[in-house]
Formats: sequence, C-alpha cells, structure tokens
Amino acid sequence: MRVLLIGGTGLISTGITRQLVAAGHEVVCFTRGETDADLPEAVEFVRGDRNDADRLAAVAQDVDADCAIDMVCFDPDQARAAVEAFAGRVDQYVFCSTVDVYHRPPERNPVTESASREPGVSEYGRNKAAAEDVFRDADGEAFATTVIRPWSTYGEGGTVLHTLGDGSYYVDRIRKGKPIVVHGDGTSLWGPCHRDDVAAAFAGSVGNEAAYGEAYHVTSEETITWNQYHRRVASALDAPEPDLVHIPTEQLRAAIPDRTHLLENHFRYSTVFDNAKARRDLGFEYTIDFEEGVRRTVAALDERDAVDPWDGENDDAVVDAWRESTDSFVARFE
Repeated sequence: MRVLLIGGTGLISTGITRQLVAAGHEVVCFTRGETDADLPEAVEFVRGDRNDADRLAAVAQDVDADCAIDMVCFDPDQARAAVEAFAGRVDQYVFCSTVDVYHRPPERNPVTESASREPGVSEYGRNKAAAEDVFRDADGEAFATTVIRPWSTYGEGGTVLHTLGDGSYYVDRIRKGKPIVVHGDGTSLWGPCHRDDVAAAFAGSVGNEAAYGEAYHVTSEETITWNQYHRRVASALDAPEPDLVHIPTEQLRAAIPDRTHLLENHFRYSTVFDNAKARRDLGFEYTIDFEEGVRRTVAALDERDAVDPWDGENDDAVVDAWRESTDSFVARFE
C-alpha cells in the first residue's frame, strides 16, 4: 500500500516509517523539513505546513495514498481541514490520539476504550478528544477512521521522563547518585512503552479492515510505581541505588508550578490501560522491557552528547528546602 505520514520524523513516527518500509509499503512523509531523522532511502518526502489548508489539500491529491497516518493533529480545526482534504482520496485515516482524552482519575482500572472522557483532564486532552470526534464522524463516509491512543512513549531520539519533566539532566543525577525528587509517596502507577512497540501497532493498523471505525490503546504492559521506575532506571544504567526524596504533589505544584505541569495533569494519577483490543486486531506486542528501553534511549543521548549536567536545574534547592521543612516539623514534636 501507499501510505502518507503527516509527520514521519518524530519520536513515534520515525519508528512507524521504518516499520512500514520493512513491511513493503510505499511511504511518503509530509513534513516541514525541520527535523532530521534516520530513515530508509526508499522514503519519499514532500514539504509543507499541515496548517496550510491549500498545501494539505494539494498533498492529499498529489501523493495519491491509500492510507494517511496523522501524527501531528492536535485540535478539531486541524481535524476538519484533514477531513476536507482527504475525503474520498484515501481509504483509511489513522489518527494518533492519546490516553489523555480520558477523565482523571479514572472511574476504574484497567481503563478500556469506552471509558469516560468527561470532564477532560487538560486542554491538550480535550482538544485531542474533539479531534477524535471529527474523525469518527467522518468514518464510513469520507474514509475509514482508525484512532490509536498511546500513553507514555519513550525511546531513541527522546529522553527519560521524571517528576519534574523531561530534562536529560535527570540521567546524570541517577548516574551520580544525586537525590531524585519523587511526587507523593512514589506509589502512583506509570507505564512507559518503547516507541518501536507503539509503532508496530500503527503499522499493523494500515489496511487492516478490523481496525476500521475503531479506537485502540497502545500502552505499556509493565505498569510500575514511580519508586520502581527510578530504581529500574538506575539498574539499567548500572547506577547506585537512587536516593528518592518524596514530596507531596500539592507542595511541589505550589513551590515550582513552572516545572510541574506534567505532574499536575498526568504523573499524579494511577492508571492502567487495557491493550486487549490492540493485541487482538493490530498484533500489538510489548517486546521491549523498560530497562532495555532505557539503555537504548540513554545510549542515543550519549551518542549525541545530549545528557545535561546533574545540576542543570534547581532540584537540589527543592530537596534541601523540603528536608529542612520536614526536619523542623519533626523537631516541634520532640
């Protein structure tokens, strides 16, 4: 099949592009040309901004793809422009959504694809949900729609998340045994999934009639606590046992709001997502365990000399302030 990726050079889409080529598909990437990626020579490129409706429509006509995979649609206006451009021109439209469409905390775990999306957890999640609705309304008339909802995806080309964001300095702190800030008591759940496993599900959806009109989770099957998360990162990097400093989420949010936006809407909640549909229909498999994925991700960072120094942010000031305040609290009762 001839497949157009809107995107194609990002963290997940690089993996998708490679796997589609390996499966024998013709692949065209529509990008702005601002991101380099190591892709097979067989990949064709067309340049432009997907927010330019005329350019998007021209690409839809000129590429003449059987399937489009949209990795960079983030709101309903972009979705409506895509429907207008691709209606009747592709057989299938695969939309990269997110598990952030769901309400948090979830009513029950594991979360299935029919779980409540109201009220939305964040503006990002609400916009993705609204875009889903546009594509779902177009299903069966403009084209067949497939929606895929990844969770926390990591891998080569990205970094390793932590309570205070995605700064690569965290890797250096782990390696050097420096204190690591952990929200709450570290027992909320998180589930990273390597980009190559996520990409395989996207590739498995292409031309797959079982996926027409359906939505799928493509997430980790190794859901762990944040305490376990940090210890496994340390183990993967042959680093010392991490010194975990637990600070209540609300205090972190109040003290450093500019560094805790991911914590506010995501990290603080325990969620487990049911991947049964993706295993059944898309051939999804969780093949890269977290420690192996961390080793690959950090090796790629090292190769680019992209690990920042351990003191690149104010983590030590946060740790010191918290320890002083708790020492003072305890001392009042002695």
